[in-house]
Amino acid sequence: MPDSPRRRACAALLLLGLASACGGSEGPRTLTVLAPSSLTEALGELGTAYRQENRRVRVKTVFGGSQEMAERVRDREPADVLLTADEATMNSTDRYLTGRRRIVAHNALTIAVAPGNPKKIRGLASLTRPSLRIAIGAATVPAGRYARQIFARKGITVRWTSEEISARAVLDRVRTGEADAGLVYITDLRSAGAAAGSIPIAADENLTATYPAAAVKRSEHEEAAAAFVTWLTSDTARKLFIKYGFAVPQL
Repeated sequence: MPDSPRRRACAALLLLGLASACGGSEGPRTLTVLAPSSLTEALGELGTAYRQENRRVRVKTVFGGSQEMAERVRDREPADVLLTADEATMNSTDRYLTGRRRIVAHNALTIAVAPGNPKKIRGLASLTRPSLRIAIGAATVPAGRYARQIFARKGITVRWTSEEISARAVLDRVRTGEADAGLVYITDLRSAGAAAGSIPIAADENLTATYPAAAVKRSEHEEAAAAFVTWLTSDTARKLFIKYGFAVPQL
């Protein structure tokens, strides 16, 4: 059978790996999303919801401290999307990002304590007691920067006994009894269940934690990554962020 123009075109496209243009089937793309551990539960459901709306895209999430995730991007480890728990950490990766950055959620901090609050902590001022074992985030991670800013705003000196790589690590110190109190995100307390309690920080003493998202430059799926970042501001995504205790920015 002589070659038709369509057969010749399809052969050329197949050589370029574009089988779908000739009726072939391209497998699902997997987006690798690097995110802070405070988003663990929320992003689990967000990824599932995105797959339901976009059957050809899977979301693989990797969680850790924001600084750790940013370092992965700077080290050019394979990744498609980066989320962090503050803008300063995201800014440190600017040259490795592409497209429009989106603010997708907000959070705030609270004081995590042992169940029943045995140390009778009443608020930030209680954390100045020298007998308390206090855990906060390290100065290089968002939770640690927020904690230090909150102490400065209150005008108190807190002598912490441990610095951790993330707010979840701070919470683990409290849950295991290695710390009497620690500053964590209010959303983290959901994951603790009955293993930790919470003492609220007054609104005028607290800070707003901001979660930006951006696509990683030269990722294998740059266009799909940008689409996912945009989707994180959709009505579906916003409802899920709220479900897990986050606030969402006004559109």
